[in-house]
Amino acid sequence: MSTGYSRSPKLLKGALIEFSERFIGPIPNVIVFQYNPETMTRTLEVWSQNASGESSAGTETSHTAQPFDPPETFSLALELDATDALEKPESHPVAFISGVADRIAAMEMLLYPQGDSLLGGLLGSISGSLSVGSSGGSIGGGLGGASGGVQPVPRGTVPVVMFVWGPGRIIPVRLTSFSVEELAYSPLLYPIRAKVSIGLKILTPKDFPSCYRKLSEELAITAFKFTRKQKEVLAAANMANSVESILGMLPF
Repeated sequence: MSTGYSRSPKLLKGALIEFSERFIGPIPNVIVFQYNPETMTRTLEVWSQNASGESSAGTETSHTAQPFDPPETFSLALELDATDALEKPESHPVAFISGVADRIAAMEMLLYPQGDSLLGGLLGSISGSLSVGSSGGSIGGGLGGASGGVQPVPRGTVPVVMFVWGPGRIIPVRLTSFSVEELAYSPLLYPIRAKVSIGLKILTPKDFPSCYRKLSEELAITAFKFTRKQKEVLAAANMANSVESILGMLPF
């Protein structure tokens, strides 16, 4: 007999989504949070001018100047636990062998350059071979469109990552800090419980090159603008709530 409230809302889970460009187009790699973090710290960096009232370029600026959006960062801690999965090894063979090591590795790979990874090199070779037919020409006029062939994965770049926290916050981010506290181990010394603390910086459209943008970068910019618009709408809604308070403060 179920004792839970059947009409309780379903809790959405947060996630990190990697858009890998190792194939012809961006392939999402979704890292769903096993447990949503209980707290999250957000910080907006306020732009400031020097003591003389001049900008870094040496020109005088207003004390209310804000030349660009304030950089925003946030930090959170994720709890990982393979205990439930270990109770049913036939349904969770990966967790039975490696515990939570696969989820930790998936997050760690967000910090590694795509072209230098084992998977990136293998898939890059496969994608490159697809662009050349048996006669030496491109297949179908080139899978990469007008450029003729598949665009190679640039070395020295990390994949585009989206932080999803419900419908109100879908934003492109760059990992700025990463630490793992492994709390328990399996007989094979794989971690079965761990706490992963990560720091994230929100990327804005100016962080992506304007001359040539990959599809994953266009998706990131669209998501940023969507989330920014929601913030503006919520701020406008608060103005309506403030009218009654303002009228109550007036002495007449």
